[in-house]
Amino acid sequence: MRQSGLADLLPSLHAVYAGFSGGSMVMTPHIGEDVVLWKPPSGGDAALGVVDFGIFPHLDHENMPENSMADAEKWAAGLPGPAYAIDDQTAIRVIDGTVDVVSEGHWKLFTP
Repeated sequence: MRQSGLADLLPSLHAVYAGFSGGSMVMTPHIGEDVVLWKPPSGGDAALGVVDFGIFPHLDHENMPENSMADAEKWAAGLPGPAYAIDDQTAIRVIDGTVDVVSEGHWKLFTP
């Protein structure tokens, strides 16, 4: 997204961005050192920072035992700001900086 120029363009767009899994995590300031699978040449866990909170997707997914609430809590403790752990029946909507959780599942907000 940075290499193509999309990251710089995103804040000026009047559009809806829908991300799932890593596609949602990329909008956050940091994805967390525990979940970094690939590091950019500059290193670190920095993401685009379009929103000011972290996202831990696939909470308690039956095929992902490493995505338990306990794992999410440990992950969130390593982030400098607020973070949401969300299952696959949960979405986070941000309009003009206002955050709204839309869910038929379960989720939790962690605050530092």
